[in-house]
Amino acid sequence: MQTTHLWRGLDLYRQRVVLTLLFTVGLCSCARAQFVGGKNQNFFDFQAKPYYFGITLGYNSSRYTPFRSKDFIFADSIVGVTSLSGPGFNLNLIGNLKLGKYFDFRFTPGFSFAERTLNYTQSSVRRAESQEKVESVFVEMPFYFRYKSAPYRDKRLFLIAGMKYSFDVASESRTRQAEELVRISPHDFSVEYGAGIQIFFPYFILSPEFKISHGIGNTLLFNPTLPESRVLEKVTSRTFTLSFHIEG
Repeated sequence: MQTTHLWRGLDLYRQRVVLTLLFTVGLCSCARAQFVGGKNQNFFDFQAKPYYFGITLGYNSSRYTPFRSKDFIFADSIVGVTSLSGPGFNLNLIGNLKLGKYFDFRFTPGFSFAERTLNYTQSSVRRAESQEKVESVFVEMPFYFRYKSAPYRDKRLFLIAGMKYSFDVASESRTRQAEELVRISPHDFSVEYGAGIQIFFPYFILSPEFKISHGIGNTLLFNPTLPESRVLEKVTSRTFTLSFHIEG
């Protein structure tokens, strides 16, 4: 009886092994056929174009980088300044010009909605905190150079770097609403860099991409009458963006 169960077990085991091997061979054969016959099939259609256009949808997380002034140690009402990140989203157009086989020049004007907060710790027994939330609507003018890897099965990796000018169209409305707030300049220049992947489909290119942006200018408009402004020497911006480009 035990011998019968043993042979049945071995027979079932052999069947599973054979089915697994057949399945693996079948997958390998299909993959090899796709690699040989359809290698970069969609890529070459787009490679022939000297330029193309598209649209970008993205999510961003923005914050300030506050730098304390030399008068901060003499402040008797504020003992700490930090920044909190806030969510936002991007909507951009894309113009892409090929520069040889592996390089592109890209211009992606558009709009960005961002939220950033300056957090002040007041000098009291309970260390009370006050916040200044800045909600911005930016008109953006970014310029990038992009380096792309060799394609592999309708996919290729890329690195991107460039500069961006931003203008906050909501700045004037904030100024009219409250004169007691720290003022932030509507103009900002940033250095940006990131990476992503191009996925070539028959009719379009999908490119998930992440970028990190560092503001290179002081966006603080100093006001000597405000303690919140006197404790700061400068304020720069920083943004992380996750984008999805659709181009064709």
